[in-house]
Amino acid sequence: MEAKTFAADEQAAGQRLDRWLAVRLSELSRTRLQALIQKRRVCVNRQVVVRPSFLLSEGDAITVELPSPVTTHVERQAIPLRLVYEDEHLVAVDKPEGMVVYPAPGHERGTLINALLHHTTLAEVGAPIRPGIVHRLDKETSGVIVVAKTDAAYHNLVTQFKERTLKKTYLAWVWGCFQETSGRIEAPIGRDPADRKRMKVVQGGKMALSAFVVKKKMADRALLEIGLLTGRTHQIRVHFAHIGHPVVGDPVYGRKRATTRMLLHAWRLELQHPHSASQLALEAAVPEAFKPA
Repeated sequence: MEAKTFAADEQAAGQRLDRWLAVRLSELSRTRLQALIQKRRVCVNRQVVVRPSFLLSEGDAITVELPSPVTTHVERQAIPLRLVYEDEHLVAVDKPEGMVVYPAPGHERGTLINALLHHTTLAEVGAPIRPGIVHRLDKETSGVIVVAKTDAAYHNLVTQFKERTLKKTYLAWVWGCFQETSGRIEAPIGRDPADRKRMKVVQGGKMALSAFVVKKKMADRALLEIGLLTGRTHQIRVHFAHIGHPVVGDPVYGRKRATTRMLLHAWRLELQHPHSASQLALEAAVPEAFKPA
């Protein structure tokens, strides 16, 4: 448990406790601070305050008890990471194909979270298993993934994903020939009624929209650059299997048993920095298999 103490200055007079603290503890979201207040973790002049709307007076002494991170039982492993970007608010990693994002039954070790907890401190939101996780990539998908290091960054990034203000670009090899050079797929995605572990284009599913540009054509396959305008589970894999062009190597939605890795790569993620509001363009290195000859 860590305690931080602040003195309310002249400008603090009449301000709400949660708003005033949000400026001084910018690594925590206002929602997180409100929860700490309501859990009796904040004192003003040595008296517990439980109302986030409590109004401060000049000269007040405010003490905030910050709980220790609750991720200690997740093993920290010294696994090499390909860092794309990092600062005190977030970290972006080029996840290799075959790595699971966070621990789950059967994958308690060797995940991205195991590696990141050894490397740095992550947001408490989502702990103990998914600290800082705001989106995910399938185990078979390589590429850029961003993880929040503070609660404030977590909530900001979740909002960007929810409001679809980010730009996500993938590279994929898919089976089949394309006459067109670009296109869009708009088809709703939901659980497959015949297999709840799979997703499928189904009536009544959630709206999903993918746009693509054909970068290279071969006799039996094509390399695509794909932009996701929504973020549904397995969206690219389901959409392209639905139109008869499954991702090469897809072990679930492919035409036949995969004999190679799934050739789907999260190449680029463009977003607004959760603290500075500047634009960030995060790119994962393009694997050799995705480079047009």
